[in-house]
Amino acid sequence: MENITTGKKVILGFQHVLAMFGATVLVPILTGLDPAIALLAAGIGTLLFHAVTKGMVPVFLGSSFAFIPAIAVTLSNQGLASVKGGLIIAGIIYVIMGGIIKLFGVETVKSFFPPIVTGPIIMVIGLRLSPIAITDAMYERLGDGGVLFRPDFLLVSSIVVLSMIVISIFAKGFFKLVPILISVIIGYIVAYGMGFVNTSAIVEAPWISLLDEAFVSQILTLPSFNWTGIIAIAPIALVVFIEHIGDITTNGAVVGKDFFKNPGIHRTMLGDGIATITAGLLGGPANTTYSENTGVLAVTKVYDPSVIRLAAIFAIFLSFIGKFGAIVRTIPTPVMGGVSIILFGMIASVGVRILINAELDFAHSRNLIISALILVLGIGIADIPLVNDLQISGLAIAALAGVIFNKVLPKEI
Repeated sequence: MENITTGKKVILGFQHVLAMFGATVLVPILTGLDPAIALLAAGIGTLLFHAVTKGMVPVFLGSSFAFIPAIAVTLSNQGLASVKGGLIIAGIIYVIMGGIIKLFGVETVKSFFPPIVTGPIIMVIGLRLSPIAITDAMYERLGDGGVLFRPDFLLVSSIVVLSMIVISIFAKGFFKLVPILISVIIGYIVAYGMGFVNTSAIVEAPWISLLDEAFVSQILTLPSFNWTGIIAIAPIALVVFIEHIGDITTNGAVVGKDFFKNPGIHRTMLGDGIATITAGLLGGPANTTYSENTGVLAVTKVYDPSVIRLAAIFAIFLSFIGKFGAIVRTIPTPVMGGVSIILFGMIASVGVRILINAELDFAHSRNLIISALILVLGIGIADIPLVNDLQISGLAIAALAGVIFNKVLPKEI
């Protein structure tokens, strides 16, 4: 990787902020938490993660979607204090699981996740996100939960996609490193000209979030460790454990390093845990590794973790600037939809690359069966409700099935 100047790193870091921003603030919007606090928690959590993982893993931690139903219900019925308590315990569970991994060793853990398992899992991660990208790119979400096809949305998202393709392939020098940022700017300008940007939200937003009484009071709210909040929220950490394995595997595959060995998957789990505990203390959603930012790595091929740390510092700074948050929130959905089409597709393609590099023989029924189960279960199953508003995702089910059948099926078939 070539050495890049500090100025270029700053712009690349800002590009990572754009990639994570929409999803990170969407979680608090859906759950009733404060988006500015979510940004603050994401930034601090990312820096803590990098400290725990020796600054080696180019990962950004943003708001986890897995906790949305439990947080929303707990916040509505029990209040913010119970949400904080449940999230802190969830973070502690992450820390405990990191200790278990350390105890039994990384090779034992890796034996459960060979290429025939991790390749299809990574493909599922990207493909499961594809309907979100397509909906944002082409459809308007209606109040009744339905969608309406919008040719003008498709026009904007197509311009964004084509901009990313042209810049990624034909641009030279630094411009080749920031195709996402440039395409978002182009898309924003086009969308503004078509009347998609609501500037009133920017005008009405306060300049400094810290002067907002609600912002400060939510941070200062003390956590409540009651069983209702803990049972509703904390067990989700057990459900998303396999997803964490998949995300770190994806990131390592993109970068070309084995993060299972160095700094160790136990450290990445510990990093997620400490970040989630911090988010719980602040009043933000649980933190998790973000596929959007891994997609940025795949597009730009700049894997320097310091760029991610700059993005984290930006997130912390921007959490205190109400006007900026309003500007980014006005980015129309077809713009982000166009970006997501490329990013999520890149993630799925990384899974294909893992299978190719491993030179797996799909003439063997064993490989066909394992990959088929992971792909169909992971893509076909949305979320299955369990108890206390706890849900298990199709990705977790697919990964679990892949792990089990990889161990059970004989190597000869």
